[in-house]
Amino acid sequence: MSNWRGVLEQLVRERGRALFGYAYVLTGSRDEADDLLQDALVRAFKAGRSARSVDEAHVYVKKAIATAFIDHGRRAAARPRFADADLGVHASLVDHSHATEMVLDLRAAVLALGARERACIVMRYMEDLRVDDIAAALNLAPGTVKRYLHEAIQRLRAMLPELEFADLDTTDVTTLKGGAR
Repeated sequence: MSNWRGVLEQLVRERGRALFGYAYVLTGSRDEADDLLQDALVRAFKAGRSARSVDEAHVYVKKAIATAFIDHGRRAAARPRFADADLGVHASLVDHSHATEMVLDLRAAVLALGARERACIVMRYMEDLRVDDIAAALNLAPGTVKRYLHEAIQRLRAMLPELEFADLDTTDVTTLKGGAR
């Protein structure tokens, strides 16, 4: 058995559920998450590409999941759409006293976001990644990630006003003598 096959088998055995969960959070659908995970595994291990460890393969597959999700969203946005009834966003907010209802509302609101906004929100608030780390993972500029996060938060707050978000990463501005930065 070649090394990449052993790493693939160990990755699926030890981390398959976590990778599936990550894909599920992005897609909101078991079938789509399964397809997304399979696509990411194929991307990661095609042509016998070698991974030295399960940790390295895990990171690469997670990045492949995020990239494939964004690519799929981009392609879907280019196709004509006839109805937005399947978004699952309710016009009126339900009583959020039950945790289950809040989770369902949050899920619907996150699924209503665009692919890049959703990926950034999931990476920031579910994986607790910093803006720079998200930018590196998605191959975007940090400012672009901040813009996606800002827009996503505004949309989520409009749908779920009681939802609170931690502040985004900020950069200190140092003023030098003479007013130069």
